[in-house]
Order: sequence, then structure tokens, then C-alpha cells
Amino acid sequence: MSDAIPQPRRRIVVLTSGGPLAWSVVNGLVERLGPVAVIEEQPETKGEIIRRRVRIAGPVAALGQVAFGLWQRLGASRAQDRIRRIRRATGLDPTPRPDLVVARVTSLNSMAAHDALARLDPEVVAVYGTRILSRATLGAVAAPFINYHAGINPKYRGQHPAYWALAAGDKDNAGITIHLVDEGVDTGGVLYQAPATFAPEDTIATYQTVQAAVAIPLFARAIEDALGGRLAPYTVAMPSAKNFPPTIWYYLFTGMTRGIW
Repeated sequence: MSDAIPQPRRRIVVLTSGGPLAWSVVNGLVERLGPVAVIEEQPETKGEIIRRRVRIAGPVAALGQVAFGLWQRLGASRAQDRIRRIRRATGLDPTPRPDLVVARVTSLNSMAAHDALARLDPEVVAVYGTRILSRATLGAVAAPFINYHAGINPKYRGQHPAYWALAAGDKDNAGITIHLVDEGVDTGGVLYQAPATFAPEDTIATYQTVQAAVAIPLFARAIEDALGGRLAPYTVAMPSAKNFPPTIWYYLFTGMTRGIW
């Protein structure tokens, strides 16, 4: 990473850990807002994820979550046709743009990331699919941090929120939230929310692709609000819960008894 990072016309920085969904979101923002700069972190290792799950959920639940992850990977190819059809219908493009300014760091909580943010001096920071950002990262620049969460906050914070809403029979709250970032997990002030409509063939492997198409226009609107000094966060009056990946046994139960896969 060089010391001189070219700056877009409007200083918008996107923080992400990469992957097809992240690049779909970035490309959608570029189409609506013009050039952005990206700081991409390396995803956490499987070992780091497993150790954290054991610490939080205990060894039995963590084992069930790992087994669910293996099941997901084995069945991923079955979802690819549906994902391609969603992309064609919605214009999602998962290919990184060659003209993007991208700084790569090991972690967005590292000094290298803080230095990159300081050099870019953003007016607004957009966040998608990263690890939890530290207080130091959030304080690295004097700009609002805005996150896209693929669930309705605060009821479905954390991971796989659409799955948990559907598994609970709460399809009206299987949607998306655009919110300010604070030091919690999806706990910042809400800016926009919207429901997502899933096809019967959708599963936990495709929900987030459907949701991304719903979220991108609202994500762009929130960024425009920040640039124009119009941010108006609000609180949603509903129960708050933080979710984790399902265990394999719970996932099979909801699939066989409720048709939620």
C-alpha cells in the first residue's frame, strides 16, 4: 500500500472484508454515488472464528455451528443457479471493479487501517461485512460510520438474521437495516429499514443476495444524507437479540418441520 492514496471526488470510504456479496454492494454504491475508496481487510481465520464461538456459545453449540458450516459448503453449489438468477434480475455485480482504489490491510482494527482512513480523510464511511470495529477504528476519522445489516434491528442483530426471522415465523421482520455504527453489534441508531421478499426456493445460502438488492438503494441514500448533513437516526421499539449461526441440528429441524432452510 503506497503512502499516496488517490481520493475520489466525494470522500466516501467503504470498509469490507471482500467476497461476492461485498463487491456487489460496493459496485451498487459506485453506480449510484460515483467513485469510492475501499479498505479491505483479510477475513478472520476459521480457527479464530471457532475459538470465539466456543468462548461465547460453549463447545457443544460451537461444534453444531461448525457442522452447519460444513453442511452449507457442501450444498453451496445447489444455490449458485438461484444466486445467478437473482443477480440477473436485480443487476447485482459481484466482480471487483478494476478502477477502484483499494487499500488492503490484515484487520480494519489495525494501525495500517487507521493510517489509511486518516490519509483518505472521508466525509462518510460505509461498512459491510467486517469484523466488529474497535473504538479506535471508529475514532480514527471525524466521519459517520454507516453499516448495512441484512436483518431488522434490534430484533435480529448478528448473523443470519433473515433465517432467524423466518424460522420464528416472523417474515415481516426478515428485511434489512441501514444504521450508524457504534461499539455494539448492530446497535447504532437506525437510518432506514425495509422488508425483503423471498421466493419459496430461497434458503440461508441465498437470503443475503436477495437482501443486498433491497439494501443498496437505501445504503446509498443514507450515504447521501451523511454528505448533505441530513442524518436522522431513530430508535426502533422492539425486543433486542443477537443471533449466531444455527447448529446443524436446529437447522435440520427448521428445514424438516417448517420448510425453512
